[in-house]
Amino acid sequence: MDKSLLLGLPVLLCCFRVLSGSLLHRDNAVGEVIVQKNDYSNLQIVQCRMCHLQFPGEKCSRGRGICAATTDEACTVGRIFKKNGTPWLTFMGCLKNCANVKNIKWSVYLVTFECCKGYDLCNEKL
Repeated sequence: MDKSLLLGLPVLLCCFRVLSGSLLHRDNAVGEVIVQKNDYSNLQIVQCRMCHLQFPGEKCSRGRGICAATTDEACTVGRIFKKNGTPWLTFMGCLKNCANVKNIKWSVYLVTFECCKGYDLCNEKL
């Protein structure tokens, strides 16, 4: 396992929080990441599955539990893949200003985020 990349995961998560609101409604977004923001404003608080670290074929190894997504949060699943498409790491939880993003390049990895807020533990099915 590449520990330097794993230690950079919190930095990556912070970047996605910034990206989820900064690239919306841009007409001249040529060559930029396309971010899809979902409108969850009419939905109530839901519970989300939480796991900070889960490697392929293993159970959750860190941060297992449930979190409650407030009105401006959503349940999320983040997946990190090697460039050849092999899964490397999965993480789940509640995320403010969540946005669906696909295949963001991060060093030698690709990162995908999926968001939901339709029902309790919806991120288990993503």
